[in-house]
Amino acid sequence: MAIRPRTLPAAIAPLLLGNVLAYSHDSFSWAIALSAMLCGLLLQIGVNLANDYFDFKSGIDTDARLGPTRVTQSGLLTPQAVRNAMALSLLAAVLVGFYLIAVGGWPVVWMALAAVAGALGYSGGPYPLASHGLGEVAAFLFFGLLAVVGVYFIQTGDAPLLVWLLAATVGLLNAAIMLVNNTRDIRTDAQAGKRTVAVRIGLGGARHLYRVLITLPFFILSLIWLLGLLPGEAMLLSVIAAPMALRLIQDFYRVDGPALNPLLGRTAGLTMMFGILLSLGTLWAHLAA
Repeated sequence: MAIRPRTLPAAIAPLLLGNVLAYSHDSFSWAIALSAMLCGLLLQIGVNLANDYFDFKSGIDTDARLGPTRVTQSGLLTPQAVRNAMALSLLAAVLVGFYLIAVGGWPVVWMALAAVAGALGYSGGPYPLASHGLGEVAAFLFFGLLAVVGVYFIQTGDAPLLVWLLAATVGLLNAAIMLVNNTRDIRTDAQAGKRTVAVRIGLGGARHLYRVLITLPFFILSLIWLLGLLPGEAMLLSVIAAPMALRLIQDFYRVDGPALNPLLGRTAGLTMMFGILLSLGTLWAHLAA
């Protein structure tokens, strides 16, 4: 419960895509792929535990929260236990990351520092990103651009524009996951002084922003395909996720509060499906070439 398994696709989907893109360009190592996946999952778990711990310590998580049970606030685990688990998760991620640094060099050092700082600074520190309307931005940067481009760079030593654009599509969907979470908590976050994007723009604005975050990845893919940069197979398979995206948008406009909890998992499922389909399409085009 503490590590929030439903959110883990946020780490898996971009890393899968980055590794498949590297494979399609004939530069791939299983050791790098598996290490990056493990490192990403450990960082995601660390972020989740940090959020559980810091939101309790700051008074954001109270008995009035509408989301899934938080283990610290509910008393299922002590704050010390969650803090220690967070530290161990981040330490394990750093230890795995040493191998990736050895392969990728100094650029990966800066990526690693940014990732750990982001994990701790999302909910903690003197300027918590989540409390200042930067949660969605952090999700886009760390679980979109940094994850896809980072693992691709470690595999190939390069970072072309196409990879950045494809990374942005997954990053936008991961930002949508964060937006669902923050929209559900608008009332309690506002009372606690947590100024998320959803609190700032209100329920109506959050619904419009969700629609943009969900649909924009498909428009970006269409543009890349029309420019001849994306294989037709990748575009064809990715479109399969479009009906799911449309249903999510429709449902998001109809519900709020605790009723958004199922949409959190479904949005993560869309991210995972989109990442898998785009990866399979890219792989299909590579093998058919």
